[in-house]
Parts: sequence; C-alpha cells; structure tokens
Amino acid sequence: MSIRDKIKKRYLLALLLLAIAGVSVWHTLNAPLPHYQTLIVRKGELQKNVMATGKLDAVRKVDVGAQVSGQLKTLSVSIGDKGKKDQLLGVINPEQAENQIKEVEATLMELRAQRLQAIAEQRLAQLTLSRNRQLVGKHLVSQQELDTAATDLAVKEAQLGIIDAQIKRNQASLDTAKTNLDYTRIVAPMSGEVTQITTLQGQTVIAAQQAPNILTLADLSTMLVKAQVSEADVIHLKPGQHAWFTVLGDPLTRYEGTLKDILPTPEKVNDAIFYYARFEVPNPQGVLRLDMTAQVHIQLDGVKNALTIPLAALGEATGDNRYSVRLLRNGEVKTREVTLGARNDTEVVVAKGLEEGDEVITGESHPGAQP
Repeated sequence: MSIRDKIKKRYLLALLLLAIAGVSVWHTLNAPLPHYQTLIVRKGELQKNVMATGKLDAVRKVDVGAQVSGQLKTLSVSIGDKGKKDQLLGVINPEQAENQIKEVEATLMELRAQRLQAIAEQRLAQLTLSRNRQLVGKHLVSQQELDTAATDLAVKEAQLGIIDAQIKRNQASLDTAKTNLDYTRIVAPMSGEVTQITTLQGQTVIAAQQAPNILTLADLSTMLVKAQVSEADVIHLKPGQHAWFTVLGDPLTRYEGTLKDILPTPEKVNDAIFYYARFEVPNPQGVLRLDMTAQVHIQLDGVKNALTIPLAALGEATGDNRYSVRLLRNGEVKTREVTLGARNDTEVVVAKGLEEGDEVITGESHPGAQP
C-alpha cells in the first residue's frame, strides 16, 4: 500500500470518528430534559402517630339474666329493638312463685292463730302463778303446786317464743317468695339496644348457681374503641392524647376522641405482645356498630411551626443525621446538605440547611423512558 493510500485511509477514519462524535453531541444537546416533581418548603406541624388496628364495643353493655328458675313464658323483644330503662323484656312463668306465696301466707295465718292461743295460755299461767303465790303464804297451796305453776308459765313463754321465731322465719320466706315473683318479670336495667338473645321463648332456665343469660343489652350512643398496640409503641402512649380512627366502609370520615387508658394486662398473639389502648367516641347517628374494625391513629407529641419535607426528598446520607437534597432554582438543579430533626412515617423536620420557599425535588421522570 502506498503512502497516499494510507493517508487517505486515515483521513476517512478521522471523518468517521468525527461524524460519530457529532451525532453523539447532537443527541446530547437535543435530549429531552427530565421532568421533576417538586415541593415548596413551608412551615407546618409534624405529627407523630402510633397506628394500630382496633375493634368497636359499647361503653355500656349488660347481660340481662334470670334470677329465678322456670320457663321463659314471654319474650317481648327481638334483636335490634331499642328499649328504655325498666321496660318489660320478658316474663318467666310465675306460677311457682305465686304458689309459694300462697303456701307461706297460709302457714303464717296458722302460726298467728297459734300465737294467739299461746298468749292466752301464757296469761292463764301467769294468773295461776300469781294466785298460788298469794295462797302459799296462807298455806292453802303447797310449795310443789307453786313450783308447778312457775314451770308451766315458763313453758308457755318458751312456746310463745318458738311461735314468734317461726313467724319471723316464714315472714322472711314470704318476702323471698314475693321477690322471686318480681324476678319473674325481666326488666331492662338501662336504656339500649338488644344485640343478642341467648334464651328463646319457651325454653327453661335454671338459676341454680348463677343467673342464666336471657339477652344482651347495649347502649350504642357512645362507642368504646379498643386499639391493639404493640409493646414497642405502647411506651409512648399516655391518657389524654388525641386519637382518631376510620372504619373500612368509610375511610374518609374520622371519628375523634381522647385516649382514656391503657389496659395493664397484655395479650399474646403469635408470640407478639400487644396492649389495649382505649378511647370513647360519640355515635349519635348510630353508624358505628359492635365489633367493627377500626384503623386507629394515636397522636404523639408533634413539632409545630417547623420546616418539613417528604422523606422522598432525601438523597444520600452525608453524616450523622445529615443528608443531601436537590433543589430546583431557576431551572437548574442544586445540591445542598441538610440537618434533620424529628420525623414520622412520611415527613421529616429540617433543622438546618433549607429556607422557607425553597423548591426541593421529590422525584423525576424522563420522557420516553420505558416504565
């Protein structure tokens, strides 16, 4: 190959490299700019919340039971009915209690008659003893007759005491029988809604050791939220903190209250320890029901009037609690180091490095990029 051909070949290679470089520069200069998602830094409040799942219950709920045995003759309510305090809910067959009252009243009548007879005999014995005491001084009766009269009086007084004791015992039995008759009428101990019926009309209840349950009555005007909080979060809770929740069917409506207490006894679920934090919320419309699932948020001490940015705006860590963030200023991207403060699951307080009004980059997208 001649020198001329070599020079020509090198010349063509140089032109090719120059063309490739030109195309690369053209693509670089004409590449579409990335689209940035930004946020203007403002002062606000950083809320730190403990989140938990809970269940709804009634603040006041009672099991209405039977205090006497017998057949449930009448049940006047159904599930979902609302009742007032002292309203009649049902009746246990009262025949046994009524017969017991009649029997005890008859026994009392007999005892009172016996008492009248005993009083008359006691008076007679008293007169006989008094008369014999006068006659024994005149030697008209013997000492033995006087002693017999005294003994007879003592016996009559003892018999009267026995009858009085029997009358008291039977009077107590009568009071108990009347009370049992009152117990056959099952009345509402409070106003509320019937949420469960355990004993049906016609069934027999036996009140031997404890009162068998007839139905459950709940006051749903105020609901009790029981939030299941992990042991890692419960140490941050205390009564008086603001709490709120949403239900599955309406995630946009918040029901708010104040933390009432934290139950001291934990519950173990799959080797994890949970405690119940409780608070009350009004339910005037009756929308909330028993055993509904609640998505609970309990607000811890927040930071007010602080500069906050989303966690998505943080870049690489540059030191102890220091990170880099990107700013968009006059269309140019700038990098700045910031010092962070308190944070929650979505935001963080910027203690140093940013000013109100700065525009931080939270994300970016490239036009034409494949998803």
